[in-house]
Amino acid sequence: MGWKTLDDMDLNGKRVLTRVDINVPMENGRVTDATRITRIAPTVADIRAKGGSPVLLAHFGRPKGQVVPDMSLEPLVPALQEAFGCPVTFVERPSRDWIDAQPADAVILVENTRFTPMEEANDPQMAQFLATLGDVFCNDAFSAAHRAHASTTGVAHLLPACAGRLMQAELSALEAALSTPKRPVGAVVGGAKVSTKLDLLTNLVEKIDVLIIGGGMANTFLAAQGAQLGASLQEADLHDTAREIMDKAAAAGCRILLPSDGRVSRAFAAGAPYDTIALNADTRLDDDQMVLDAGDAAVADVAAAIDTLSTLIWNGPLGAFEIAPFDTATVAAAKAAAARTASHGLITVAGGGDTVAALNQAGVADDFTYISTAGGAFLEWMEGKDLPGVAALG
Repeated sequence: MGWKTLDDMDLNGKRVLTRVDINVPMENGRVTDATRITRIAPTVADIRAKGGSPVLLAHFGRPKGQVVPDMSLEPLVPALQEAFGCPVTFVERPSRDWIDAQPADAVILVENTRFTPMEEANDPQMAQFLATLGDVFCNDAFSAAHRAHASTTGVAHLLPACAGRLMQAELSALEAALSTPKRPVGAVVGGAKVSTKLDLLTNLVEKIDVLIIGGGMANTFLAAQGAQLGASLQEADLHDTAREIMDKAAAAGCRILLPSDGRVSRAFAAGAPYDTIALNADTRLDDDQMVLDAGDAAVADVAAAIDTLSTLIWNGPLGAFEIAPFDTATVAAAKAAAARTASHGLITVAGGGDTVAALNQAGVADDFTYISTAGGAFLEWMEGKDLPGVAALG
């Protein structure tokens, strides 16, 4: 662990510049899902308990360096106050003199950092200005850690820096899952396209023992082996790449598990009739048939593989989980992983937007060891890439 936490910092009497992710969904000026806000509450509470005053930095939406009133952070103040249990003071253009005039334990929210192009450009002048607003920098926005911005990396080089509680939890979970995992370790990687997860697959096969591939990605691998999958989603231009990944996995001793059967339909629609068909190199579907989900035999294979593991990473669904009955495999496999977590202490770490939605749909999100809401940063960590926002804390 090459980064400091709040436990390593003297915060008494300090203004603690705290980068958070409160980029939450809103409707009619009200927050509709406060998950990201409640997840930063422990950091705010701990800073105040240690005698510090949090000065919150955050972005909202994509204003592209312009002041966009609809993307102001001010409407988030009521939700922040409810989550923190204390007043939150919003400021559009702060100065250190103004901040020092506030109560010693004040929680201050600074306007959207992306209202200037200097933020995303990691402009040294903006980083220097931000550094004047605090005595210590605390990054609690792992979800923005893959961006080298003024408020994530620039200022971290100018002040004593540490990880907040959410960042600490994310990094600890990911290190336990991939850097120093309990073995055997496996991964479920699903979703529509191989092309979006090439780096992830290439990195994983060298680090894990079992790779379970699902969704449209599995179709590409099956087609690369010779299957003719009709109108199924697959990437014909990546067949060579899929074969290279399979060869690399074999050389590294990583077993790749593809679905042995699938739910096949002629219509991509909720409640569409389907047949369950064996999937292998000899499969021949009609031109209008589509593989939309893994079948029961494939789910049994996945469950059996999960039962052999000590650590499981999950990113992406096993089928078109948005529509029934093609959510069956994802839900069943997720329940198998959750049950193994409860009964045998399987370490389960999941992340990515579709993943969180799928696990919530299966009703098992609370049963996994850790679920990351970080999206892009989660993927880049799993791809083995250095995250600027994390590296700056070292």
